[in-house]
Amino acid sequence: MSRAVDYPAVRQMKRLVLESQYKNMTQKIDIPIIVKGGGEVGTAVVHRLARCHFRVCISEIASPLAVTRDAAFCEAIYEGQQTVEGVTAVRVISADQIPGVWKSGHVPIIVAPSEQIRQVVQADVLVDAIMAKKNTGTRLTDAPFVIGLGPGFRAGKDAHAVIETNNSNNLGRVIVDGEAEANTGIPIPVGGYSYRRVFHPPVDGRFTSDKKIGIPVKPGDIIGYVDERPISAEIGGVLRGLIRSGVKVKKDTKLAEIDPLCRPEDCGLIRALPRAIGGGVLEAILNRFNLG
Repeated sequence: MSRAVDYPAVRQMKRLVLESQYKNMTQKIDIPIIVKGGGEVGTAVVHRLARCHFRVCISEIASPLAVTRDAAFCEAIYEGQQTVEGVTAVRVISADQIPGVWKSGHVPIIVAPSEQIRQVVQADVLVDAIMAKKNTGTRLTDAPFVIGLGPGFRAGKDAHAVIETNNSNNLGRVIVDGEAEANTGIPIPVGGYSYRRVFHPPVDGRFTSDKKIGIPVKPGDIIGYVDERPISAEIGGVLRGLIRSGVKVKKDTKLAEIDPLCRPEDCGLIRALPRAIGGGVLEAILNRFNLG
């Protein structure tokens, strides 16, 4: 008679082997990452990486100008912390506080240049998510692996990899030779509207507004003022984004945007385009560091 097989023991052995393999895999890709910029796109990148248990730190400027502020980690610079889709960014004053925030399970954000942060955290990856449509100073030598988002970066010259940010069939694609598509300057259509759903000031000045993100607006409503010049809505919908009141703005600064689909519950969510860009960054990092 054949000997009976102890199936529970076999299952237990397989489980232990899989757990060991998983533990080894996570150790291989446990690397610190600096993301320059905590605006809408930078937030999507950080959120994707944090959800995958990477140690991410955000480098920001003292007065960030995010418009979709309910879905932007850079609001933590003003408020002390900001939560987007279950991930919380916490402002720190000095770089030596970063490891403590990581230990608490949150994302540190600091007003400091990325070079200063690297001296403390020894980041293996630097992601330029400033979205300036040009390279504002990121260099190939800034980290062992440098990723640039959108126009202004050439793979092999300014960064090791470039992520396509244009709303095309290439959105989120990892580019290792060449550069991203040129900026079209055309806002993404929502509900059939493109230019008319976003606002830019006619002159330089100080923007003020008493409106709140998520409120309904109708054509002709005054969204705010640049100095004494009123900025009025051309279409109706929900105020999806609004720059902070009291900040100084340039003529080409994006001030606000309207969601003609009227979904206030979406104002704090990461949108499809930046989420796809975040996926491209994750792919580039895994392709570079996951040796399994």
